[in-house]
Amino acid sequence: MNYRFLIYISHTYALPIGAPLQKEILRQGFEVRWFSELEPPKAFFPEHGTLITDAKSSIEYEPHIVLTITNEVADFIPGLKVQIFHGFLANKRSNKKGHFRIRGFFDLYCTQGPSTTKPFKELQRKYKHFEVIETGWSKVDPLFPLEKNFKARPVILISSTFSHKLSLAYNDLVIKEIERLSKLGKWEFKVILHPKLAKDKIEAFKAIQNENLTYHDTTDIIPLFKKADIMFADTTSALTEFILQQKPVVTFKNNKPGKHFIDITEVSEIADALSLALTRPKSVMAAIQHYIDITHPYSDGKSSQRVINSCIEFLNSDRSYLKKKPLNLIRKFKVRKQLNYFKF
Repeated sequence: MNYRFLIYISHTYALPIGAPLQKEILRQGFEVRWFSELEPPKAFFPEHGTLITDAKSSIEYEPHIVLTITNEVADFIPGLKVQIFHGFLANKRSNKKGHFRIRGFFDLYCTQGPSTTKPFKELQRKYKHFEVIETGWSKVDPLFPLEKNFKARPVILISSTFSHKLSLAYNDLVIKEIERLSKLGKWEFKVILHPKLAKDKIEAFKAIQNENLTYHDTTDIIPLFKKADIMFADTTSALTEFILQQKPVVTFKNNKPGKHFIDITEVSEIADALSLALTRPKSVMAAIQHYIDITHPYSDGKSSQRVINSCIEFLNSDRSYLKKKPLNLIRKFKVRKQLNYFKF
């Protein structure tokens, strides 16, 4: 059967999550389109495939499976609704408002690893209107196989979330210290920032660029992950993607620090923490491996394949044991209003 897939996105950061899925769909000989109603993804889109930009066309496409890289999805689009997460569990919000919030839109959750599978399985037993299958996460497929780079001087990747409370980019002293360290020439710095970060904060990093520090305006961050030896970040979910390479991360006032991070709270600690991370302390590396085991234990680069195969298998399975999804009228109306689609 020639299955039709629709990759449903709202933000540019979904593009590198959907790209490996599209590659796998095409490899298996199936059909794929993308859907987004917002302008930013459209501007970045030409290299990614065929884009549908209106609700009517997405309905007429009649997808069998909708791979959703958002928190909500238009219920009136045909097909099995599958949640493909737009990030790892980063503990930015409570479970009721964050990663484990059940909004009543999805038939299937494709989870990243044991730390997300177990809570979603518990929620499945509670709500009974969706299924949970652990597959790994498509975005990190290009990370593997892991590469060993031998560089003349260490490369430090700086990343930040967009939340004002959690972002290191809102701390002027942090930026000044990064600028100072970069000018010493001891290390090379590369900077990537969340696309939703305030423009003036992005400009602040652009302003300190020099021969040892470069700002990269891109959503394709995995090539930068591969080039870097360590990361300096806050509570961004990107640090989890990075740490899967078995590389240390220094965090600044992380919302939930663990033994797998080298967490600091003072600007004066940055230089020493970076130096420590570059030595790859045994205790930290052991904690990193444990974290990988429970977060994303798949290092074969085939998570997209597991997602697509699981979706097809679930689509063709007997799903009569599932309850009907909740009416969800208010949320459904909000999606219709956003898409300007009110036909029934």
